[in-house]
Amino acid sequence: MFKSSLDTLEQFKKVLSELPKDCYSQSCSILSNASIGQHTRHVIELYLCLIKGYEVADVSYDRRERDLKIEEDLAFALEQLAYIQKHLKKPNKSIKVKYELAGEENCLDSNYFREVMYNLEHTIHHQALIKVGIEHFSNQKIPESFGVAPSTIQYRRACAQ
Repeated sequence: MFKSSLDTLEQFKKVLSELPKDCYSQSCSILSNASIGQHTRHVIELYLCLIKGYEVADVSYDRRERDLKIEEDLAFALEQLAYIQKHLKKPNKSIKVKYELAGEENCLDSNYFREVMYNLEHTIHHQALIKVGIEHFSNQKIPESFGVAPSTIQYRRACAQ
């Protein structure tokens, strides 16, 4: 699980570091006027929320800090991804995940490993959207596996044999 997460984050850093100049924070009509940077910020903030909430075993993705610098400054976003890679691997433990629905706060029992997996799947989902944005702005070569779940990659390999 950690290997897949760390590999996915490494690939994310590589793809972002190869973006054409000014592409990162530019609004993209095909992404409902969001930017690649906004999608990246969202991914980073959920990971940071999990890492910061680990010690107290309490996570609220809804109440995460929102740092516009992440969506505007590609170098800063890359630093944040490196920070996540460095601090992600931790022992499993129970965690309370708080969320808001219809104005009410609710709480679920979870665990750290389950939340790391959630963040991995969430990252892949946003990478698929980011891939659309990159293809809209440029001809940048993007790895075929970017924005594709590991299980889908394994399935495709099995079908190709």
